[in-house]
Amino acid sequence: MSRSESSTAEMIIMGTGTSVGVPLVGCPCIVCRSPNPRNKRTRTGVLLRGPQGEFIIDAGPELRLQLIREDAKLIQAAIFTHAHADHILGLDDLRIFGYQMNSAVPLYCEERVEEQIRQTFSYAFTDPSTHSHQFAAPKLQFERIVPGTPFSVLGMDILPIRLKHGELPVLGFRIGNVAFLTDVSTIPADSKELLQGLDTLVIDALRYEPHPTHLHVDAAVRMIHQLRPRQAYLTHMSHDLDYDALRNELPDGIEPAYDGLKIIL
Repeated sequence: MSRSESSTAEMIIMGTGTSVGVPLVGCPCIVCRSPNPRNKRTRTGVLLRGPQGEFIIDAGPELRLQLIREDAKLIQAAIFTHAHADHILGLDDLRIFGYQMNSAVPLYCEERVEEQIRQTFSYAFTDPSTHSHQFAAPKLQFERIVPGTPFSVLGMDILPIRLKHGELPVLGFRIGNVAFLTDVSTIPADSKELLQGLDTLVIDALRYEPHPTHLHVDAAVRMIHQLRPRQAYLTHMSHDLDYDALRNELPDGIEPAYDGLKIIL
C-alpha cells in the first residue's frame, strides 16, 4: 500500500528548537558541541501526514530542509500559530507546491497573523500581472481561523486553542487526541478544558529557568500534570537542555521531543 493510500495519520515534529536553533552559531557549550543528533534542533514546526495528503503547522527558516529530511511529497496547506520570524520565514518554500497543484496553497491563520505575513512577504501578495514571469508570484491564499472553532484540512479535523505567549495571543492546535502547543507561557482556563482527554501533548519548555514568554521545564511539567495526557513531549528547547540529561530527570510519561519524532494520530 502506498503512502497516499494508507489510512494512518501521523504528526511529525520537524523542529524542536528555539528562535535561534541549536547549536547556536559559535557557541562552545556542551549541548551545542554534542554529537547526539537529538541535541540538533531546527526551528519549531510540524508536518501532518494523512490519507488525503500532507500539510504543516508553522513554516520556520529550515522548512525546505525539514521537508526533505521527512521525505515530504506535496504540502497542500499551512497553519500558523503566530507570526514571529522563526514560525513564518520559510513561507517562500511553499512556492513550489502552488505550482505543482496549479492552485493556491491555503494559509490558515488569524487576522493579525495574516497582516504580519502580508507585510513580511509583500512581494507574494501583489498583483500577479506585475511579476516578470509566473514563477515570481507564489500561489498563496489566506483562510481565517478562530480559536475554539474547528476546521478541516485534508480530512483532518483541527481545533484552534487560544494560548498566551507572554502578552501575545497565539494558537495551539488539537488534532484528534493529540495537541501541539508551542511558544506558550500561559493557558487560559477555558482552553484547558479543550485539552482534556489527550493521548499525546507536545508543549513548550524553553529552559530550566523561568522565562516571561515561554514555559520553563518545571512549569511545563506542572501544566502536563494539570492536563493529564497519557504521554507528553517537551519542545521549543534551548541549548540549556541536554536531551539525555533532561530525559533522565523527567517524570514517567514525559520526554523531550526531538527533530523527526513521529506521533500517530
